[in-house]
Amino acid sequence: MRQGVVLPETPRQRRERANLEQDLVEHPQTGRPLRRRYRNFTADAGAYLASLGGPLPYMARLREIGVLVEGHERELAERHEELAGDAAAWRAYAERVDFADVNELIAAHNRWYPAEARLPMDPRTGDYVPVNGERYSLAPLDAEWVLARCPPA
Repeated sequence: MRQGVVLPETPRQRRERANLEQDLVEHPQTGRPLRRRYRNFTADAGAYLASLGGPLPYMARLREIGVLVEGHERELAERHEELAGDAAAWRAYAERVDFADVNELIAAHNRWYPAEARLPMDPRTGDYVPVNGERYSLAPLDAEWVLARCPPA
């Protein structure tokens, strides 16, 4: 480990430095400021309009799904406490819970999210590329979801 150790300059390094100094003397841009290189970037009209319109539809839909799921979870927690000792009654209740409002939004999300989020396609599979390593589609809520969240006692 040669931390903090400065090695002496070798003859090869001296030759390379001399060549670089000679190149600078002959270079036509020596002493002038460098030209700015701008990125090849132009905002397309679609991105500009989307930025003015607030959150995209899939963002609002995901937020609404999250709010509804939290409401269902609170309701399920309350009912789970009431039916804590009766596993058969809890399973019967789980079968009766109506998730139509959330499942309708989940179906819309699964249908429209790839286009609204402009997901790229994987040419090998013919499906959309996973988002953060996971599929974009959401599973509908049902009795299995209830029993997974709040298992019978």
